Amino acid sequence: MEQLIPASAIMVIFGGTGDLTHRKLMPSIYNLYYQGTIPKDFALVSVGRRDYTEEEYRNQVKESITKYSRFKLDEEVWSKMREKLHYVKFNFSDDDGYTALKKLLEGFDAKYNTGGNRIYYLAVSPEYFAVIADKLDQHQMALEDGKIRRIVIEKPFGRDIRTASELNETITRVFKEENTYRIDHYLGKEMIQNIMVLRFANVVFENLWNNKYIDNIQISANEIVGVENRGGYYETAGALKDMIQNHLFQLLALTAMEPPANLDTESIRDEKVKLLKSLGPVTEEFVEKNVVRGQYEAGKMGIHEVKAYRQEDRVAKDSSIETFVAMKLHINNYRWAGVPFYLRTGKRMDNKYTEIVVQFKDLPNILYTKENHLEPNLLIIRVQPKEGVMFQFNAKKPGTTTEIVPVAMDFCQNCQMENNSPEAYERLIFDVLKGDSTLFTRWDEVEYSWKFVDDIITLWHKENSKLHLYPSGSAGPEAAHELMKKDNRVWWRI
Repeated sequence: MEQLIPASAIMVIFGGTGDLTHRKLMPSIYNLYYQGTIPKDFALVSVGRRDYTEEEYRNQVKESITKYSRFKLDEEVWSKMREKLHYVKFNFSDDDGYTALKKLLEGFDAKYNTGGNRIYYLAVSPEYFAVIADKLDQHQMALEDGKIRRIVIEKPFGRDIRTASELNETITRVFKEENTYRIDHYLGKEMIQNIMVLRFANVVFENLWNNKYIDNIQISANEIVGVENRGGYYETAGALKDMIQNHLFQLLALTAMEPPANLDTESIRDEKVKLLKSLGPVTEEFVEKNVVRGQYEAGKMGIHEVKAYRQEDRVAKDSSIETFVAMKLHINNYRWAGVPFYLRTGKRMDNKYTEIVVQFKDLPNILYTKENHLEPNLLIIRVQPKEGVMFQFNAKKPGTTTEIVPVAMDFCQNCQMENNSPEAYERLIFDVLKGDSTLFTRWDEVEYSWKFVDDIITLWHKENSKLHLYPSGSAGPEAAHELMKKDNRVWWRI
């Protein structure tokens, strides 16, 4: 893969006073400074609507770095970042604000030798995405010959296929597809990047990565938290849009796609799109038999009593929004014919983890299987909170008998690092600076995932599908376990 060099640039963060900026973006940029990977000619301008002086804003950022950075705050490193950190106050729809911002950035180009290059990071509510893009275009701050102009957009990218298409038309009209970086922080996680390495750099796995040897694949992303202060957003989204449409479909694509022709950005993205296009059709029968939707009730998380979803702030008392989804999918291609893929995600579950479990097929019922109950071979890719890979296989238990027990080879990637592995945003911001969009979603990936999800939601509304309630702190609704039982399978949790 071509090694790209981070470009000199001014990064402009719209939404500079928001939670995302303080918890994720600023600590990640500081970490890049700490490691010496930020370009020498770089500056940072935060745009917000709150009335702060530049000194007040800098102090707030310092507090955020102290609290959230994976590295202890180093005064010398912070001083380098601080002197190039600026704050500008204006409303995102205010033309005068963009006029002043343009003049300010041109002055910083000369001061910091940034060459007129810009990276616009939209850490704002989705309703401002198109507004800001249009304003940047109107004030000739978007594309310019010979200059780098990139835009980074946070999820959610649209609320459905219609709004996503409208937003995409606006953004790509201004910045073009090759300059648009749709960020999914899951793709910045270390073990997500490792999936392709595990597959394509190890003959022991890639040669078995097909329907001849694999029985099923399970992808789980479970959380112990509820919706917290996001009740208003969740009422318009739900788990299907919030997690399946982006995060889990990206994990599915990376796990099941065909080997790319090479490791360049477009070759990898092409294979992901082919995979999404191979998903089986969404029909009434499919939704009825293969999709489970649930919602958490009151329950116990450890020693604490927690309230039901319908009791959360800004949530309707009779809400039918799902906080849990499980589904069984099939991929209609030669490699995966007959292999079920099981996806599930939920809030207020009994444990927090994201992992991919590859269950290999059982051996023929001969030899040891006559006398022993053999567990299947499992390859478990742990994404969070632990990062690593575990392979479960069978071995003889020490002693005079021939009892066979499952044992494991377990590699924990972040255990020795004391949970100090790089932040997802750290890697993704660095990739934007390099102009490497491999870990960002292309429009057709977004389009196909939205089509699939929209079809499910349409049938949910049409059929008034059942909402399965489950206690907070549980393993989810019983219907999700029945989904597995009817196939004589279980959700694995090792």
